[in-house]
Amino acid sequence: MELTCLLLLALIPFHCQGQGVYAPAQAQIVHAGQACVVKEDNISERVYTIREGDTLVLQCLVTGHPRPQVRWTKTAGSASDKFQETSVFNETLRIERIARTQGGRYYCKAENGVGVPAIKSIRVDVQYLDEPMLTVHQTVSDVRGNFYQEKTVFLRCTVNSNPPARFIWKRGSDTLSHSQDNGVDIYEPLYTQGETKVLKLKNLRPQDYASYTCQVSVRNVCGIPDKAVTFQLTNTTAPPALKLSVNETLVVNPGENVTVQCLLTGGDPLPQLQWSHGPGPLPLGALAQGGTLSIPSVQARDSGYYNCTATNNVGNPAKKTVNLLVRSMKNATFQITPDVIKESENIQLGQDLKLSCHVDAVPQDKVTYQWFKNGKPARMSKRLLVTRNDPELPAVTSSLELIDLHFSDYGTYLCVASFPGAPVPDLSVEVNISSETVPPTISVPKGRAVVTVREGSPAELQCEVRGKPRPPVLWSRVDKEAALLPSGLLLEETSDGKLRLERVSRDMSGTYRCQTARYNGFNVRPREAQVQLNVQFPPEVEPSSQDVRQALGRPVLLRCSLLRGSPQRIASAVWRFKGQLLPPPPAVPIAAEAPDHSEIRLDAVTRDSSGSYECSVSNDVGSATCVFQVSAKAYSPEFYFDTPNPTRSHKLSKNYSYVLQWTQREPDAVDPVLNYRLSVRQLNQHNAMVKAIPVRRVEKGQLLEYILTDLRVPHSYEVRLTPYTTFGAGDMASRIIHYTEPINSPNLSDNTCHFEDEKICGYTQDLTDNFDWTRQNALTQNPKRSPNTGPPTDISGTPEGYYMFIETSRPRELGDRARLVSPLYNASAKFYCVSFFYHMYGKHIGSLNLLVRSRNKGALDMHAWSLSGNKGNVWQQAHVPINPSGPFQWL
Repeated sequence: MELTCLLLLALIPFHCQGQGVYAPAQAQIVHAGQACVVKEDNISERVYTIREGDTLVLQCLVTGHPRPQVRWTKTAGSASDKFQETSVFNETLRIERIARTQGGRYYCKAENGVGVPAIKSIRVDVQYLDEPMLTVHQTVSDVRGNFYQEKTVFLRCTVNSNPPARFIWKRGSDTLSHSQDNGVDIYEPLYTQGETKVLKLKNLRPQDYASYTCQVSVRNVCGIPDKAVTFQLTNTTAPPALKLSVNETLVVNPGENVTVQCLLTGGDPLPQLQWSHGPGPLPLGALAQGGTLSIPSVQARDSGYYNCTATNNVGNPAKKTVNLLVRSMKNATFQITPDVIKESENIQLGQDLKLSCHVDAVPQDKVTYQWFKNGKPARMSKRLLVTRNDPELPAVTSSLELIDLHFSDYGTYLCVASFPGAPVPDLSVEVNISSETVPPTISVPKGRAVVTVREGSPAELQCEVRGKPRPPVLWSRVDKEAALLPSGLLLEETSDGKLRLERVSRDMSGTYRCQTARYNGFNVRPREAQVQLNVQFPPEVEPSSQDVRQALGRPVLLRCSLLRGSPQRIASAVWRFKGQLLPPPPAVPIAAEAPDHSEIRLDAVTRDSSGSYECSVSNDVGSATCVFQVSAKAYSPEFYFDTPNPTRSHKLSKNYSYVLQWTQREPDAVDPVLNYRLSVRQLNQHNAMVKAIPVRRVEKGQLLEYILTDLRVPHSYEVRLTPYTTFGAGDMASRIIHYTEPINSPNLSDNTCHFEDEKICGYTQDLTDNFDWTRQNALTQNPKRSPNTGPPTDISGTPEGYYMFIETSRPRELGDRARLVSPLYNASAKFYCVSFFYHMYGKHIGSLNLLVRSRNKGALDMHAWSLSGNKGNVWQQAHVPINPSGPFQWL
């Protein structure tokens, strides 16, 4: 398709003033940096393709007044480790060395408090190609009753890539395929999502012993080169095989030097050996060299599983594991279990009694126990039995059972745990059985049931245990399901019944349970009690800071409200003005509830009453302050950033002028603005030009304008603008203005463009389309363009006449767009007529469209005219009436 467009514009003037320019935010995402391509997919979403490791640059172009604030967010991946939690507030999003995990959909949200926020998105597709991995698997099957064996080899090539890689298999330098060799089968396994290709060599033949290459390609997308891996298949190719120099379970004493050898017994190519430890890394000081692992002066913490793995990419890796056990014992405990059959919880003569002893040991089953009574070995009898591995107790626990307890059985019993013949110290635990041995009770000391402390202070919760012996106390939280204690544990053991908390915080408030342990005491139902912890903290108030504006002579009410605190009440409220105490506000009646706020009223704002008011609210624990800045100052101006073509150059000098436009924020909140003070300073200079700009009554949304003159090309300037009222100076606003080459809008005497000038009357190529228009004439046109298409000359019929042209033959595809964007027209006429000549001639003609982009409320494209299909080898004219609502372009 060839489209030729000669644009002529007629302007009908009509001047308009005084309309508000507040407009909701509009946004558009444009790209910069090292994108491979930006395209539209089937559901009209923008896709930005970039190579991994390159720099991602996305810019959110916004319009609207006041100037919108931009926020970038993301889904499906993360631009940084904390991107989704900490959004980027900036018009430009830049990610250096982008990673594949940072692909996904990026959202630009622009909002300025007018209407609804504008949200645009673009999907970032990160392209990459990893090094391929090749593994070999072999199978052998019997054929025809063991007359011979058929050997099949599978070469499996796997790669991670985006987009999915294309696989090419080669034997030597020859490319393999199904059609060329009946002994070859190439297929993709199920559920591999295009990341794996298998080369199957059936009924292995002598010529199959060769060098095989797996080449992977993403078709040079983003300039990513192909990658390859090669494997030499021989008649000795075999998977790895291993054996260990020690037993699979190795028990050693602490302090010994341990050496384990992992020996290769097969494998071609030569396998690689690697040692690992679970859980955690190899111990400090351990040395893994080849197949030898050495651990000097081994300690109990070095116990665990040590894995030796051999790999050569043939078959499955070979793995041998050594369970290293370093002898150790800790945590000796005992239990006193009264007669279970009679459901007793006390020691009584004539009833049975069981004493149990347990230690945590490595290896657990090698521990031996020995019982003593009053310093002598306990003698077995019909009434004294020693058992091991009681099913009701932890594994490898020794129990001494006293049948039909007699008075003579009272005494001191000692349980000794040991590793015979090993240099590991014995552990022992002592139990005294007498008439004074009684089960425990637990209670909270008087006055300690409720503990109140201030946030940041230490706290001590206490439960008292009585009984003999006294078991440990276990602490947990009651009011929060599965809540952890400040130590990070669900249960915390204390030997003295005291739970000590350092620097308590408000989230530690609640109910805590203390209960007796069933070890190192009686093995009976736990006794328990509860303690309430109240953490007091200073109040939180709102507003913490507030800017209060009011016209002179009008009243103001200042209120400071309590949000939260412990205790939740206001004990006192003190007001200050400029640091000086004010009389207290009226007291709250006694019958009323505790106040949740304090307020003060100013009958009239004056110059003397303007300033900083502070309300300090206390709840006897601490205080918080509300700060109010009261004044009759005018709010700051709001610069208008959507001024069409604000820069104007002067041909006879090196100066330029700039159209500065602004609105006044909340002009009715204070006294009327009388004038503005304008300060203009060239960047990197100290001197500034200062000027007063008088104004009449300013309405909200009214666009004010001042033309800055005698600015030097190409310098930038800082502009400061301050409103003045009867109160005095208001808040200042500043911005930087930069010189840009102006695009002069057409006027009533020059409203026609023939494209004779190389600058094509200020028209520009759209950066978001797929290809560009070309300026040409009969003398410069491409002689190789598609035959039977396009015009021979422009509308004048002369070979020198220029026109704009596009070629839609290959490589163009359906859906490709070429856009030519007009200058921005700033005239305020009510109606316009866009008139142009077009030439649509060729076999495959698409569509010619005219869109009008109105900029009074951001960049909004409206469809104005369209024509499709072959219209013959002739120039034709179109007239399109439009009525844009503000500054506009067409495209």
